[in-house]
Amino acid sequence: MKKWTILWLSGLMGLAVGPHALSAESESTTAAAPYLLAGAPSFDQSISQFREKFNADNPKLPLNEFRSIATSRDRANLTRAASKINENLYASTALERGTLKIKSMQITWLPIQGPEQKSARTKALEYMSAMIRAFVPTFSQAQSQQKLQKLLAAGKGKRYFADTEGAVRYVVADHGEKGLTFAIEPIKLALSETLEGNNK
Repeated sequence: MKKWTILWLSGLMGLAVGPHALSAESESTTAAAPYLLAGAPSFDQSISQFREKFNADNPKLPLNEFRSIATSRDRANLTRAASKINENLYASTALERGTLKIKSMQITWLPIQGPEQKSARTKALEYMSAMIRAFVPTFSQAQSQQKLQKLLAAGKGKRYFADTEGAVRYVVADHGEKGLTFAIEPIKLALSETLEGNNK
């Protein structure tokens, strides 16, 4: 297995804490995809559709082709894939097997030391805010950047932080010098929540 794949997988380990804090998931679900809530839906687009639109909307932030990653812990209905952006930045995803629709999309940044650290972090934040706009197209560039900064500030130094807004769940796993992962996932809206929202 390639070194960057191993680093990406290690970056996702920080998200393993979350489900235990928020919901009582089964051991099998936690082992298969620790960053997904039990029964989580999929976004209504495949990984190839997402990548094509993302690259068209963000020509200066290209995403390379995603490659499948097989692990012994994956469930039969889940496929993982990753795309290397550069030596310290990776995109990864959990897909519904068969349809390849996105269940979770992540950007992982592995900090570097030295004079290039600031520009590398800036590039990582550009990808993360662009990912927000990809799933919440009503956000402007400024709004997505503000949302990202708010989420990263709330999750700073935390192995796991999650925040929901509408039908989207944001996840931050901040491991300091070991890396930062930002994820976006769809969630199911309960009927009572929908009705309550309509009554306001």
